[in-house]
Amino acid sequence: MDKITAIKSFVEVARCGSFTKTAEHLSLSRLQVTRHVQEIEQWLSLRLFHRTTRKVSLTLQGEEALSYCQQILSTVSDLQSRAHSHNHELVGTIRIASPIGLGQYLLFDMVEQFTSMHPQTNIQLVLSDNLSQLVDERVDVALRYMQQPDEHHIARKLMHIDSVLCASKAYLASSPLLDKPEDLGNHNCLVHTSATKWRITSNGINEQIVPKGNLQANEMSVLVKAAVRGMGIANIPCDLANQHLQSGELIEVLPEYSSPGHNLWAVYLSRSYQQTVVRAFIDFLAESWHRDIKKCGDINPY
Repeated sequence: MDKITAIKSFVEVARCGSFTKTAEHLSLSRLQVTRHVQEIEQWLSLRLFHRTTRKVSLTLQGEEALSYCQQILSTVSDLQSRAHSHNHELVGTIRIASPIGLGQYLLFDMVEQFTSMHPQTNIQLVLSDNLSQLVDERVDVALRYMQQPDEHHIARKLMHIDSVLCASKAYLASSPLLDKPEDLGNHNCLVHTSATKWRITSNGINEQIVPKGNLQANEMSVLVKAAVRGMGIANIPCDLANQHLQSGELIEVLPEYSSPGHNLWAVYLSRSYQQTVVRAFIDFLAESWHRDIKKCGDINPY
């Protein structure tokens, strides 16, 4: 029995809870995956899964075995990487989940640089503004905007990104006066579906606004485009807004007020079984993005 291949099948079934999905992910037949798991069970003399017609779940012994099998795969990956260390080469595949806007701009630049430095690495990008489930999406690391990650995940803060309220000149020229946060109620606001309340601060006083408008989207670059086209006011992270503020396509509104923005985190499941190439990529991001992104590109993240 090829134990490494069988272990990969077992770990993947544990991740996605399905023999059929595992077969698709590993380009195997469902019968092959079933045999691999049976071989591991026979090898260990353990029952690894509870199997029903609707669900596959780990037994207590399976949970313990999974921890060791993940460590074995991590060790094998490290061994492969170390075999190339005399050439300072990293080898392996990294599956990264990222918000769409971040993936199209800042992250894309980092991926380009990293793969140029380490040509034997492969990057798989899962771009979505929804919070991906690390296990379900088979993701090694997820990049997420949040104030603080939940207790179930391990995370490393990469940087803080300011947000800015902005609109086009054309929109502001034909719209009601905007001097204070309450005036936003008279304006068409472009709202991200995950941020239906805007927090605004001035002189230590926090206000919370519920913006109203005729466009909501779950993807920030759509809201940026809408703001540039003069459809309304948007609350945009500065990694996306700065180029438009600098070009004059967008103008900051309520400049005496500030929007707190978000921290950008690298979120992952475990340090213990992390591949060398994944750790190296996270380190690369942390070193490259060691400074915060302020309004109008005051500080360059590179």
